[in-house]
Amino acid sequence: MVERDRGTRRVTGVAPGAVPLPLRFQIGARTLGSIPRRLVRVPLDLADVLDGRLPMLPPLDASADGYLITSLPEDRLDAMRFVGSGKIAFVRQRYVRYHADLSIGHDAYLAKLSGNTRGGLKRKTKKIAGLSGGELCVRRFRATEDMGEFHVIARGISATTYQEKLLGSGLPDDAGFVRRMYEMAAADRIRAWLLYIGGKPAAYLYCPIHDGTVIYQFVGHDPVFADLSPGSVLHLAAMRDLHDEGGLTRFDFTEGEGQHKRQLSTGGVACVDLLLLRPSIANRATMLAIGSFDRGTAFAKRVVRKHDLGGLVRKIRRA
Repeated sequence: MVERDRGTRRVTGVAPGAVPLPLRFQIGARTLGSIPRRLVRVPLDLADVLDGRLPMLPPLDASADGYLITSLPEDRLDAMRFVGSGKIAFVRQRYVRYHADLSIGHDAYLAKLSGNTRGGLKRKTKKIAGLSGGELCVRRFRATEDMGEFHVIARGISATTYQEKLLGSGLPDDAGFVRRMYEMAAADRIRAWLLYIGGKPAAYLYCPIHDGTVIYQFVGHDPVFADLSPGSVLHLAAMRDLHDEGGLTRFDFTEGEGQHKRQLSTGGVACVDLLLLRPSIANRATMLAIGSFDRGTAFAKRVVRKHDLGGLVRKIRRA
């Protein structure tokens, strides 16, 4: 049950417990190391973000180091720091939480995209269609009895992707996920798509639905087809399907940035991921180490951009 009162999102019932959430030292998708911490994750969904309401923090058990609040609107940062007064507040990352309006119809949606985006996607769609006999080959999955076939094929694509190899965030194949997939499909709360190029599975998109909001949960493409931008082409086809379906309100691109999200969204909210940690010596040392690393990484990125060293950096990564 969720109650709203005085600008705060109050969640009643059993408070979530702390779980191991390592604080990573990362450069792009590559993790160089991590510091283990037990944190209570407090995620804000898109409705929370658009409302601009603060989450109410559940009690911390004795083993917990603090909270990780994700997708907090940036203009609510000072208020959240006040709510968490007495704890160490540290902004872990900043990004825009992008979304797209599904209530306006596909033509109006396309009109909101930039001319460059529309033109680029049209060319890419035509090129992929040309490799598939002149027609874009997209399969749609929604019915419970079809989800098993989707999962098998999408898992084959996912195993080739950087999301799975580097981030460990490919389409899951454990029994728990498969069971939930079937349960949600039975409740008509899953939409999924596969794109084929020249008869071969090239990209997949898997989206749960919650209260009329379609959630961008699992996506990937076979790197063999990367130059053709199959993920973007498939996503545009999916957006047409969702607009044509009707009764849906928004597409939630979830946490994190990305050119793909910027191009296909119709709006966004500047957000932060905020750590609120107990003021222990270990936690202070952790924040000092991570803060120093993040500042060093940001400085290195500025140097790379200033001196146009991107090509050299890519060569070093491949070596």
